[in-house]
Amino acid sequence: MWTADEIAQLCYTHYGTKLPKQGKPVPHREWTFLAAVVKIQSTADDQHCDSPDKPLRVTKEVVSMGTGTNCIGQSKMRKSGDILNDSHAEVIAMRSFQRYLLHQLQLAATLEEDGIFLPGTQTGRWKLRPDLHFVFFSSHTPCGDASIIPIHEFEDQPCCPVNRNWAKNTSVEVSGHLETPENKRKCEDPGGPVIKKLVLEPETPTREVASVGPHQPSLHNQGSSQTPPTAPGSNLPAEGLANVTIVTARGTKVVDVHRTGAKSVPGEAGDSREAGAAYHQAGLLRVKPGRGDRTSSMSCSDKLARWNVLGCQGALLMHFLEQPIYLTAVVIGKCPYSQEVMQRALLERCKNVSALPKGFGVQELKIQQSELLFEQSRYAVQAHRADSAGPLVPCRAAISWSAVSEQPLDVTVNGFPQGATKKRISSLQARSRISKVVFFRSFQKVLSSIPEDKQPDSLRGQKLETYQEYKEAASVYQEAWQALHKQAFGSWIRTPPDYHQFK
Repeated sequence: MWTADEIAQLCYTHYGTKLPKQGKPVPHREWTFLAAVVKIQSTADDQHCDSPDKPLRVTKEVVSMGTGTNCIGQSKMRKSGDILNDSHAEVIAMRSFQRYLLHQLQLAATLEEDGIFLPGTQTGRWKLRPDLHFVFFSSHTPCGDASIIPIHEFEDQPCCPVNRNWAKNTSVEVSGHLETPENKRKCEDPGGPVIKKLVLEPETPTREVASVGPHQPSLHNQGSSQTPPTAPGSNLPAEGLANVTIVTARGTKVVDVHRTGAKSVPGEAGDSREAGAAYHQAGLLRVKPGRGDRTSSMSCSDKLARWNVLGCQGALLMHFLEQPIYLTAVVIGKCPYSQEVMQRALLERCKNVSALPKGFGVQELKIQQSELLFEQSRYAVQAHRADSAGPLVPCRAAISWSAVSEQPLDVTVNGFPQGATKKRISSLQARSRISKVVFFRSFQKVLSSIPEDKQPDSLRGQKLETYQEYKEAASVYQEAWQALHKQAFGSWIRTPPDYHQFK
């Protein structure tokens, strides 16, 4: 058993004790977001070995962590695979997790030591140990659809202003991934103070979560203390949204919504941008904005929803696995939050996806919120800084940390290692350890260490050279992605193949 607060505290402690100052926000001047993957292991307690109902001993370990707030624009993308296109904390944490998984696969393939994988039934493929599962933590709601949260008008409860006592006030919360209507968040400069008076929905209490297995292909409605609001959705015509008055089943009126900086992708119905609760259209695929240059990076809400169907391992690692590696829970730190909105963004948009290959499925993902605030979040910093300290700005650096034996830490700025100059950008030293090209070469190194007759059938005897060719050769994964794309995410912006031709 574990609680959302335990997961949050574990991540905050890891951030504070295991990561150096390099890449962290300048105190009282900068803020950042935090995300992590936590390994949960449930084993029988040896002290009760004679008991028929052995209590489980649960151990928790952070295996990857990421911080970051920025993305590069399309004009800065490189065909050499040596730049990080998306440096939002959730994406950094997931790429760091893939690095951890590759390290564990290397240990399994070389039989150096016990790890998280066991031999599968197919040659060259592995499966996750049954006593393990993974929880994803984020200090804030993911950008995009999960951040479009209703603001209610409570007639019997006065609105409270957001002020420096916010961090101690559990009824009024604001997050840097959200925009209040009077202070629209722009990713280019999200440091301005929030002065909007508001009261959010009642918070979902922290609940204990039973240890569950990693593969649960069915989806059902999660229990919640809140009644879903009739939020603006794709079934309403855009021209009529401005005059909609939204009333929940509880009788409370939705007077506005928190706003996300992520823009709807081409091919999707756009936002009305009218004042009030109809400003956004919920349920859309969205792309992250950049510093004046549009990005090709899908929102973190969209990526989490995709991972919940295709797994977190990506196409390359699927060559070595019998089944995808799924998250079993998502925990969100203290911030504006709606259980129903999280369910919609991460689960409901894909709930009808079917005809997936064996092993793939829409997962039964548990979603929880912690009451613990990240100390270097925008509003924690805002609450404790002096009025004359100057503007509060997002930290430009992104930190990647993986539970690997060599060089676990990686700090980048604008997609390249911190301190890299323009002259050194094309050198090996100027590449992030979680960049596509470095990860690809680490993958090839692991593959080359395995005798050909023990390699997976998808790679055995193949004459593959480029990153794109290796990804396409993971045919089962590609089949699952095509099904998801066709049935739910048809407007997803995919990286053009010519950006994946590096070797």
